[in-house]
Amino acid sequence: METANQNIKPITTKINTQGNIEIGGCDLVELANKYGTPLYVYDEATIRSMTHSYKDAFKTYPKMKMMFASKAFMTKAICRIMQQEGFGLDLCSGGEIYTAKSAGFDMSKTLFNGNNKSYDELNMALEFGVGTISVDNFFELALLNNIAESQNKKVRILLRITPGIECHTHEYIQTGHLDSKFGFDLTVLDEAIDLIFDEYKNLNLVGLHAHIGSQIFEKKVYFDEVDVIFKEIKRIKDKYNIELSEINLGGGLGIKYTDKDAPISVYEIAETIITSIEEHAKKYEIEAPYVFIEPGRSIVGTSGVTLYTAGSSKQVPHGRRYQAVDGGMSDNVRPSMYQAQYTVEVANKPDEEECEKVTISGKHCESGDILVKDVNLPVIEEGDVICFYDTGAYGYSMSSNYNRVLKPAAVLVNNGKSDIIINRQTYEELCASDVIPDRLN
Repeated sequence: METANQNIKPITTKINTQGNIEIGGCDLVELANKYGTPLYVYDEATIRSMTHSYKDAFKTYPKMKMMFASKAFMTKAICRIMQQEGFGLDLCSGGEIYTAKSAGFDMSKTLFNGNNKSYDELNMALEFGVGTISVDNFFELALLNNIAESQNKKVRILLRITPGIECHTHEYIQTGHLDSKFGFDLTVLDEAIDLIFDEYKNLNLVGLHAHIGSQIFEKKVYFDEVDVIFKEIKRIKDKYNIELSEINLGGGLGIKYTDKDAPISVYEIAETIITSIEEHAKKYEIEAPYVFIEPGRSIVGTSGVTLYTAGSSKQVPHGRRYQAVDGGMSDNVRPSMYQAQYTVEVANKPDEEECEKVTISGKHCESGDILVKDVNLPVIEEGDVICFYDTGAYGYSMSSNYNRVLKPAAVLVNNGKSDIIINRQTYEELCASDVIPDRLN
């Protein structure tokens, strides 16, 4: 069964009677005029479609728990949608913890993840009632135990392990291979467990956490990941006479950015994971554990588009034609960072002939500020609205104020209604944290 991550466009996308692209019942040109550009637009129906697909695909495994990987796109409105859909939150910073708490999220259904959590972040996590901490290293074990002891609390923890599995994705978003900054190597796992049992009395070890990467298109890596985790659970059971009751498999399911991409569906990974769990539970005589997965990109990636307004252009003699837009690497760094590719359309000319090959450049003072190279589009004129698909994940999350450019607004669209979920940054807000020392006056 196909799921929305296998589409390039949000599920509500169509061309309306005005000849413009419409998403969520809202004309993209009208949105650009109303809210300005650059503008992130999120289709609520596509987000909810993906959450429903995950729940339906895994419904035959009663101990499955869904967690949204907040790093993909974290706002109060998204927190509210995830809570309504019965998802927990995978959090990886104090800012994400604070956002979830501010949104009124049930903090018992959150997990705090990351390779260098600070004292302040861990202290906040315990004060705010974060449900589980995924511990990444020996330094964190000691720090967390000290904080928990000072608050007279016992903290549920998972140990994040490095499973030694390499998936075929960009090296920057591989996380499970042996040469990774994340997690305990399996050769030192027992040393960590010994410390928990012998010294760190305020930590309650309940399971293992692994993550194998992002933008994954293959099924077998999930089967292999379960195999590695179950072998460790069995070995720990035999050595320590305890049976860990929870495992976290991370997320990583890919989405379709261009026609070259062929992501698998949620149902395909669900079948693989459930089969692997059942086979390995039987093989190792282990009670089937509670299983957490953390989809992020696949939940919100396809739902989001970014709108720009076309500005200046340049024809290089006997070379490329550059078309500049009013945003760029400050609102989408992925093309510069990952060489990411996107599908692009002119929102007010979706049916016109794609007769011109152009490179869409950003407005920043950086030669590498190129959003997409050599795409065929209709003839672009100043003021046209350019739509980039599949920017819902890691667009706003990785945005910056490079060149002191303001961060864009974001809107949520559904059934013809648009609502601001992130206000456009103002110049006053941009400068609010700046300080001139007295000695400079």
